[in-house]
Amino acid sequence: MSFTLPKLDYAYDALESNIDARTMEIHHTKHHQGYVNKLNDAIKGTSLEGKSIEEILSNVSSASTAVRNNGGGHYNHSLFWKVMSPDGGGEPEGALKDAINDAFGSFEKFKDEFANAAATRFGSGWAWLIKTDNGLAITSTPNQDNPLMDIAEVKGTPILGLDVWEHAYYLHYQNRRPDYINAFFNVINWKEVASRF
Repeated sequence: MSFTLPKLDYAYDALESNIDARTMEIHHTKHHQGYVNKLNDAIKGTSLEGKSIEEILSNVSSASTAVRNNGGGHYNHSLFWKVMSPDGGGEPEGALKDAINDAFGSFEKFKDEFANAAATRFGSGWAWLIKTDNGLAITSTPNQDNPLMDIAEVKGTPILGLDVWEHAYYLHYQNRRPDYINAFFNVINWKEVASRF
């Protein structure tokens, strides 16, 4: 069983003007498809073939660099597409809202910390809101690493992720990463984040 590119729940132009259609199309059909193709090539004929992406990432320290980079790329992007929606934005509700307030003091403080994690990630990488044994935490990872990996500095289950690779925003925002981060809050699918929580 090989991995496949997931279909989006919305059109490429559905997140305009926060994320432009051309970026979405290239990001999904070229970048993510590339990770899927290279991951399938990297696991073909190995003991990893047939395992779930979560199983592969939880023991990625014993896998090749190609598996780490492309497995992370596939998992991270699969989550990224789901946690965005044309009907997104606003604030979380219920148990997730309570957990955010417990962990960070308020939703505004959470936004500040998350935006800072995304803005200060040097080079390429991701910002994450994760569920840990001790509640929610914010972290960031380089390249296509994520908190599921056994090599992650801060481990947990990702419930929200923001791609801060330049390919995710450069066509529209150029070097204005903070503007892209602010726009991301307008499209967060809090129902999806809550279901992952």
